[in-house]
Amino acid sequence: MQPLYLLTAVDVRRAEQTDTSRVWTIDKITLPPIRFVEVEHTAGGGVGTVGFLMPRVEKIEPAFGVKGVDIDAFAGFGQVDRWVFAGSYHDRRTGAKVGGRAVIEGAIRTWEPDESSPTEFQGCNYSFAEVTHYEFVLNGKEHWYWDNWERVCRSDGIDHFAAERRALGV
Repeated sequence: MQPLYLLTAVDVRRAEQTDTSRVWTIDKITLPPIRFVEVEHTAGGGVGTVGFLMPRVEKIEPAFGVKGVDIDAFAGFGQVDRWVFAGSYHDRRTGAKVGGRAVIEGAIRTWEPDESSPTEFQGCNYSFAEVTHYEFVLNGKEHWYWDNWERVCRSDGIDHFAAERRALGV
């Protein structure tokens, strides 16, 4: 039976620096969707179009939002860094608390402050570009691992690009 995981807390921090937790200001995280590249093919003598999936993914664009202005996000703005998007999940059936971690390597591309007034917290949204690494582990198990430079695209232990690397002789 599938567990019912309820997200109960989140944090975003730089992976390789201490004291960068946003636990008091974080408002939301957007784990990036994973979409395999689809190549459309319409055979001249066929009866339709097929979207064939390729063993590669579309660009990955994570984001997070905070209440207030996140001044640490401006350090290295536009520069690639390694980040941890962390979540605490509650398994509603068993009562267990489990951790979820996405390790993402990329650069903060945008700073987008919300419309605000002095009577409410100003929200600010930050989005990433130039993502070259994305891994997701939930409850100690790797579910997703993708690294552009390693040319690895793996889900639940299945390496989707292994045959291509072998065919290329690497």
